[in-house]
Amino acid sequence: MVEDSTQVRVVEVGPRDGLQNESDVIRTSAKVEFIQRLVKSGLKAIETTSFVRPDRVPQMADAAEVMRTLGPGNGVDYITLVPNEKGLQLALQAGVKHIALFTGASEQFTRKNINMTIDESLDRFDRVAERARGEGVSIRGYVSCCFGCPYQGHVEEDVVVRVAERLLKAGCYEVSYGDTIGVAVPTQVASLSRRLVEGFGAETVAMHLHDTRGTALANVVRALDEGVRTFDASAAGLGGCPYAPGASGNLATEDLLYLLHGMGYETGVRLEDVIEASRYLSEVIGRLPPGRVFRAMTASK
Repeated sequence: MVEDSTQVRVVEVGPRDGLQNESDVIRTSAKVEFIQRLVKSGLKAIETTSFVRPDRVPQMADAAEVMRTLGPGNGVDYITLVPNEKGLQLALQAGVKHIALFTGASEQFTRKNINMTIDESLDRFDRVAERARGEGVSIRGYVSCCFGCPYQGHVEEDVVVRVAERLLKAGCYEVSYGDTIGVAVPTQVASLSRRLVEGFGAETVAMHLHDTRGTALANVVRALDEGVRTFDASAAGLGGCPYAPGASGNLATEDLLYLLHGMGYETGVRLEDVIEASRYLSEVIGRLPPGRVFRAMTASK
């Protein structure tokens, strides 16, 4: 729980959410180096990989090797996405101590993504969470399409709240609410954030905002106003969701840090070190990432 209102927790999702959309397979050693550079920046929560089917997300086929190479977090939460009980078993075998489970607030998106209804996904979530808790593993929840869906359009707040309640009852320490296709505007984010903070406590709320339409930072400010103190972001703005058309535009970690630090919030993360990690990754992938602050601060170097 964040007790000091000036303290903001940043959850880095680049190594998983950022890299899962890359067309070329990135070598395991480069992924590990990228993560280790992010650790040096002061980040304390990093989404490292996912234990999913390699034929569906080939970039994550080396999940076990990544986790075994990284070893214990030593004060850093290495979070891995698991879709089901098989994924959890593989994660446990690799020594994982922090997992993320996901569902959606859109029936159509959930069917497209994991071939289940929302309720079916939550039932599976309960089974996986029970096993994880028994193994002493912490659980983070994710809800996709909280503000809009590429298939059904508008998403009702009531659905998001209902899903959130189920995830928290299953044992999640926090739930990350995703603007998966980047359609949210500040008034929507303020409304949902207020309802979630009042209903479940600020310590359980994280926002995962995309910048697809250029509204992510404005949305961060409104979420901050409502008491949200945890935000997901991806180094240099890489990534998105492979099952949501038009879902590019992850909020860049550097852009988020620049905003937060400029507004007087404390994160414990060194912006310049995140930029260096992103610079390393840009050399690996062979192109300049989209993050605005990264581009501005490396343009003359």
